[in-house]
Amino acid sequence: MAAEAEAEAEAAAAAETAALANPPWGEPAWLHTLPSPYYQASHRALQAYARAYIDRHILPHALDWEAQGDCPAAAKHDWIQSGIPLASLAATIPPLYRTAAAAAAAESPLYRPASSPSLSSSSSSIAGIPLDQLDEFHHLILIDEISRFEGGVAIALANGATSIGIPPVLAHGTDAQKQRWVPGLFTRETSFCLAITEPSAGSDVAGIRTRAVKKVGADGSTCYVVTGTKKWITGAQWATHMTTAVRTDTAHRSRGPHVDSSRDGISLLVIPLASAGIEIEKIPNSGQNAGGASWVRLHEVAVPADNLIGVEGGGFKYIMANFNRERYAMAVMCNRKARTCLSTALAYAAGRETFGQPLVRRQMIRHKLVAVAREVEMHWAWLEQIAYALQQQQQQQTTSDSNSSSSSDSSIAGKIALAKVAGGRLLERAAREAQQVMGGVAYQRGGPGGGGTVEQITRDLRMMVVGGGSEEILEELAFKQEVKGAAANRGARL
Repeated sequence: MAAEAEAEAEAAAAAETAALANPPWGEPAWLHTLPSPYYQASHRALQAYARAYIDRHILPHALDWEAQGDCPAAAKHDWIQSGIPLASLAATIPPLYRTAAAAAAAESPLYRPASSPSLSSSSSSIAGIPLDQLDEFHHLILIDEISRFEGGVAIALANGATSIGIPPVLAHGTDAQKQRWVPGLFTRETSFCLAITEPSAGSDVAGIRTRAVKKVGADGSTCYVVTGTKKWITGAQWATHMTTAVRTDTAHRSRGPHVDSSRDGISLLVIPLASAGIEIEKIPNSGQNAGGASWVRLHEVAVPADNLIGVEGGGFKYIMANFNRERYAMAVMCNRKARTCLSTALAYAAGRETFGQPLVRRQMIRHKLVAVAREVEMHWAWLEQIAYALQQQQQQQTTSDSNSSSSSDSSIAGKIALAKVAGGRLLERAAREAQQVMGGVAYQRGGPGGGGTVEQITRDLRMMVVGGGSEEILEELAFKQEVKGAAANRGARL
């Protein structure tokens, strides 16, 4: 009997180890275990489509492209053809501009539907889903899937950081500006980056020093002459346009002595990066090598006055609102990369024997991994809640004929900030525990058994934690936003 019991226990342990070849918690629960009210057939179709394309065309090469600092031109062209970047962008822009943009894509020689029978995209739909039916959960799925490849490869494939550079135009630009720049995004004739940070101004946006002085030319046209230096500008080496925070020289002077002039004098300009007087130099950072983070030096760059976004002096407010979309995307990216660390470590522990047993049989190792899994699942539920709130806001704005970005609502800013902080801390823990479980293979570049992927994540994660706002800044923002909301909702006086 004892021998039979021992044999049964061994068989059960072997079955458990074999099951971990497809690790639990490797995917959000809606994909494989739990029903969810947020996802319908179109969401599942989009996820399957993006997964198939990325598994086949991107993941086998991603670490090599990251090491090289760029992607082949053919890969970028195929990425456009897949429709994935088009859908990701379309899901976040006002419905009014989706149709026009899709039509421009259909007419462009740069865009052709993918010819592979395993793929299904066109200029007006992806995986059979019309672009005008994409919602926040389609966008959440696409961010999650794109986050499965590491480094800055997504930026290189997209030829810039349009996802953070174009929202201020969509939210605050004129119809003429949107018609000028948005259609080209769908053909990749136009791409954007966002330039806020400077050598002396990071989280302190009000500290920027880049100057824009308005002048009238001999022909009577008005322009801004821009001089200054921007730093760590993601995707600048490929983008065609740069949404740029500048200090306009007289914007604040007539608004009274009690106005914070450091904020009130900031404006946003869209600067064509082919303009004379611009120098771009890539920065050799620890991670995200293919992200193209660069110095951008501007010396008396003439920018047409009609490239001003919104009103002169209104830039600080626009920048703060724009951070919501960026921070939410980074929170989703942190969650997926934490899942990658978790599932890779689980699979490794199942196959690695130490002292005659699979590593995963050891209770201490299990507890390390379960602790990460608990945080991953809780954080994902939070991200879904925020996506639902964003979707409700977007629907309300559509009903009211508004074409502004739903993520600009200040009521959600504090929650997004905390989700981004939580995602960063989660990723730090997941990467650490994965390296502890996997040992040297997760410290080795290109390490076997997924070790190279974990190693890449450990070099990228500082940007994920600090980029878009450090946790110290975001926690303070969240506190202020929540107190403000409590006062407004409850009539409290604080």
